Amino acid sequence: MKDYYNDTFLPKVNKIGKITGYLGVALSFVPAIVLIVVYGILPKGAALLAAFIAGASAFGVLWFVEPISYYPVVGTAGTYMAFLSGNISNMRIPAASMAQVSAGVDAGTEKGSIVATIGMAVSIIINVSVLTIGAILGTSVLAMLPATVTTALGYLLPALFGALLVQFGMKMVKHSLIMILFAFVLYMGIGMGFFLWLPGSSNWLGTLGCVFVSILIGLLTYKNAEKKEA
Repeated sequence: MKDYYNDTFLPKVNKIGKITGYLGVALSFVPAIVLIVVYGILPKGAALLAAFIAGASAFGVLWFVEPISYYPVVGTAGTYMAFLSGNISNMRIPAASMAQVSAGVDAGTEKGSIVATIGMAVSIIINVSVLTIGAILGTSVLAMLPATVTTALGYLLPALFGALLVQFGMKMVKHSLIMILFAFVLYMGIGMGFFLWLPGSSNWLGTLGCVFVSILIGLLTYKNAEKKEA
């Protein structure tokens, strides 16, 4: 099965993933092309460049950090699916990790990658269905909900991250405690303006610092474990 996974499954995943990824990029430009061709609206080159620089300075680091940080959980197929469908941190990652827990498999393994792919596929189908219904019905559904429910929805994302923290933190207690302390100190520094000399640091520095420091701690822990075994 491992030979099938590496020699057959992954090549097909990469082929289909590249096709759908390029198709998604092309389709994302359709609204802009319609504005240009149908309505004759074409922004000036300087405005486009300024918009790109503004977006890249605020979110450009995520183009590199998110694939690195999410790949160990969702695998190759899950990475293609996640970045094509969106809602990665608040839907795809929780769905993938919960599917792995339910199936009793570990993240970063072949089985974990397959189970994560199935979990994410289900989440995408449900997500698209709900969004379609929401787009048709509009805000009338939200208006019918009590104020307590709509207020509680604002805590949904922190609750998801809290559940994920407990799930993975129980497996790596020392690692998790170190990262919680580091994240607290880092975000305190960002909030107090210690990193104002870095452009747009409030948007990307926390994610970048936590991801790569966590990777470094993981590597050091792994090396220490290898030395003890030796």
